[in-house]
Amino acid sequence: MSWWDDADGDDTDEDEPYGQYDESSVRVRPNPKGNRPRTKVRPTYEDAPTGWVTNVDRGRFGVLVGDQVVTATKARELGRKSVVTGDHVSLAGDVSGDPGSLARIVKVDERTTLLRRSADDTDDVERVIVANADQMLIVVAAADPSPRTRLIDRYLVAAFDAGLDPVLCITKTDLADPAPFLAHFACLDLRIVTSRADDVPFDALHEVLDDRVTVTVGHSGVGKSTLVNALTGSSRATGVVNAVTGRGRHTSSSSIALQVRDGGWIIDTPGVRSFGLGHVDPANVFRAFAAHAVPVREPADGIPLDQAHDWEIVDRVHDGELGPTGVERLDSFRALLTGMGASDPGTE
Repeated sequence: MSWWDDADGDDTDEDEPYGQYDESSVRVRPNPKGNRPRTKVRPTYEDAPTGWVTNVDRGRFGVLVGDQVVTATKARELGRKSVVTGDHVSLAGDVSGDPGSLARIVKVDERTTLLRRSADDTDDVERVIVANADQMLIVVAAADPSPRTRLIDRYLVAAFDAGLDPVLCITKTDLADPAPFLAHFACLDLRIVTSRADDVPFDALHEVLDDRVTVTVGHSGVGKSTLVNALTGSSRATGVVNAVTGRGRHTSSSSIALQVRDGGWIIDTPGVRSFGLGHVDPANVFRAFAAHAVPVREPADGIPLDQAHDWEIVDRVHDGELGPTGVERLDSFRALLTGMGASDPGTE
């Protein structure tokens, strides 16, 4: 007789150790949180309020919703997707903007432009600076600190790669004549604004900034934050140049979007002493250079420079199509390509 057979033959289970149990006797552990089980179906947030990220500070985001700035955090469902100044986002949670309220960023819209930089030219890890800007205002001082041509070249390459229109602003022109420095860029179609320490050119700058989103970049100590304060009425910290090293001291530590008094937005970024281009596609460098070039004579074949092949661009520039400054800029860009580990189109 097996252990499950009735030992006493009376068809009862009173003396059997297992016969008295059935499926209803199984103990089910209750949900300790007392809530509904998770689902893989996520909401689409189609009707979620939208906003524009104006600043990022240690995991908290300022988001402009209507005419007020709402504090938000990144929702878990975004995973590792970054949120940067300039992003257009959708929000959930408390979007009242009241003190102590906190919303969640649940969706990031597709970006139209993206300004990035890397630690150096060989580093593939990029750092996103600003999204959805229209143009780049490159701020450089005529003196104190001295302007660096190659750093401006890096800004230009980054702007061209990101799809931003570059504008060159020379500050402190009361300390030195900017003409010799500007001569280096005579071959490029750049919009240029000059500014004295005691005379900010409001009319010229407003003409550039009105109804546009502009990101500022520049060497530390060139007067970038001073310029932003004058245009927006903000109180961004300003610094001085180290008398020993001749370098500016960092005063801004994060990017922030500020509204220009007469229209438009300007995004002030921290000053940098280097601007790595490890993320840039080398093919964009020569194409952007050719697209913004100003020929000093008509091409012999009638084909615009930006429609030529890379090796043809090198030949035509060295043949004098852009004048002597064109050769200078081309050689600088070729040096950047070499630094990024790319092949030199002039040798192909």
